[in-house]
Amino acid sequence: MTEQEYLHWLVHIQGIGPVTIKKLYTYFKSFREIWKAEEQKLTASKCLRGGQMQALLSGKAHMEACRREYENLKKQGIHFVTFLDADYPKRLLPLYDRPAGLFVKGKMPRDDVPSAAIVGARDCTEYGRDAAGFMAQTLAKAGVSVISGLALGIDAAAHKGALAAGKETFGVLGCGINICYPRENHALYSAMEREGGILTEFIPGTKPEAGNFPQRNRIISGLSDAVIIIEAKEKSGSLITADLALEQGREIFALPGRINDPLSRGCNRLIQNGAAILLDPGEVLELFGFDYERKLILSKISEKRLEKRENLLYSFLDSRPKHLDEIRDGCGLDVSECMEGLLRLELLGIVHGIGNQYYCRKL
Repeated sequence: MTEQEYLHWLVHIQGIGPVTIKKLYTYFKSFREIWKAEEQKLTASKCLRGGQMQALLSGKAHMEACRREYENLKKQGIHFVTFLDADYPKRLLPLYDRPAGLFVKGKMPRDDVPSAAIVGARDCTEYGRDAAGFMAQTLAKAGVSVISGLALGIDAAAHKGALAAGKETFGVLGCGINICYPRENHALYSAMEREGGILTEFIPGTKPEAGNFPQRNRIISGLSDAVIIIEAKEKSGSLITADLALEQGREIFALPGRINDPLSRGCNRLIQNGAAILLDPGEVLELFGFDYERKLILSKISEKRLEKRENLLYSFLDSRPKHLDEIRDGCGLDVSECMEGLLRLELLGIVHGIGNQYYCRKL
């Protein structure tokens, strides 16, 4: 049996995480030797505490089942990549709590390509969703790998933005590699298997429990040279990612927002504490040494192609959703004129109709 197979068995032992695995390997110099070690030697190592000793000793009975599971991984299109392997991400190697092994579908981010994580609220605004997609698409087109967590909201928008640019994107799961969570992202999950990759340190079959997600966030930030927070409440998983990124020495960017918007408070607080203000993709691209020409872009058309009424409507709208009545009163138009103009702006792809007669600009 290979060292990788012994490690595959070890990551199945409940209660033994990446830090303990690293300590055991440092002491025994081999995963095979860890497997062979009797209780006396394991005690002498001083690597195990609490119930870990009994869990490891009991786990030896499951070696044959783990070996069969290991052999079946490739049949399922799953690769088990360990820190012993040449294709293990070099960005993760220096981390104190680096994952001992990763279960991967598709590819992994290349070490020689700059990478940026784009994360934020699941229950995001249309403005946040547009911003994430726009940032991801622009960065991906320039040659930056986009990494996120395959969650709803900002994460999904970032992955879709990169795919829209015809580029690879990479998702880090908080569950087993054979589980698509949330289910709504199944089509995205499948697309990323083909165009990019999906990875996790959790063994196949692991359910997406709440405690898994803060743990997976260190991998998202660890795989990235820069971390971009689009929308986040003051207490959120995105801010955990930002804290981890700081510990790992990554650059942090935050999208500013209105002070009375709960989804902007986390980003505004990050900026107050020293994060870079994200005004356009240029800040991130310049960090990576790319040239970026800043210019005012009106999505897919120029203002000259808008009729007077449509130009009036577009000028009145901004990132805050406004009700049809507010738009009518602000523009001095009747309802039918508003509806006709807003419909054309939606068809041109520069305005969002977000339901219940609310509209806002599309980034």
